[in-house]
This record gives sequence, structure tokens and C-alpha cells, in this order.
Amino acid sequence: MPFTLESVLFYGLGALAVFSAIMMISRKSPINSALFLILNFFTVSGIYLLLRAQFIAIIQVLVYMGAIMVLFLFVIMLLNLNDKENLKEIMGFKKLTALLLSILLMCLLGFTMYAGFYGKYGQMHENALAMGTAESLGKELTTNYSLPFELASFLLLAGIIGAVVLAKKKFD
Repeated sequence: MPFTLESVLFYGLGALAVFSAIMMISRKSPINSALFLILNFFTVSGIYLLLRAQFIAIIQVLVYMGAIMVLFLFVIMLLNLNDKENLKEIMGFKKLTALLLSILLMCLLGFTMYAGFYGKYGQMHENALAMGTAESLGKELTTNYSLPFELASFLLLAGIIGAVVLAKKKFD
């Protein structure tokens, strides 16, 4: 396999995503974990861009990093996790067993994916470049999936109206 700029970026972003995920779950400070999660979101968004799924990459940045991470940081700061005694954990038999079973499961899943996909997908489909763009997604949503799209918008509208009504009752 020749090393092009795209493949080097893909493997680099993949390695950085794995590193940031491991650092996220191994940090004691919740703020540091949240910052590594933000780095993980950036790297996953970069991988989506390399896979030519621009819309998903933009949504990854806007929704996950713009909304969910702000919510996570507010919750972490509101919980006031300065008391280090509550955050200490001991490595008991149950946690060690869970860790070993998780590693076994990940090895099994990796072997299954390798055996299931090895040599099957050498060529990219000719429509693959146009599938991840915002134009193709918008076209599909407004033609083939217009009814579910409108139903989802009505559900979101009902949720917004309910939140406004509940907030108005609190202030009155």
C-alpha cells in the first residue's frame, strides 16, 4: 500500500483518536478528561473529512463539541468535584475481571472484523464521493425521507414548546 498524504493523515488522526480516548478515561481530573474528549471529537471530525463526509464532520464539531461538551463542562463545574476522597477507587476483583473481559471482548471483535472484511472492499463505489456531502443529504431528506424528516421536526417543536411552558411556570 503506497503512503499518500491522505493515508498518513488518516493513520495519524486514528492514532491520535485512540491516544486521546485512552487519556480521557485514565485521567483523574474530570476537566482534563473533558479536554481530551474534545481532542477526540476533533480527530474524529478530521477522519470524517478524510472520508469525504463533510456534513457529518461539521455536525460532529457543532453538535458534540459546541453543545454537548459545553453541557459536560457546566455539569462538571456545578458538581464541585474538588473533594478527592470521593473520586478514589480501589482496584478490586470485580474491576480487574471487568477489565480483562473487556480486553478479551475487544480482541474478539477485532478478529471478527478482520476475518469478516478482509479483502472484500478493495474498490470504492462510484457514488461514494457524493454521498457524504450536504447537497446529497439535503436532497435525500427532502425527497425520499420527507415524512420522517417532518415528523422529527414536529417532535422537536413539541419539545421546545414544552420547555418554554415549563420555564414559564417556574418564573410565574
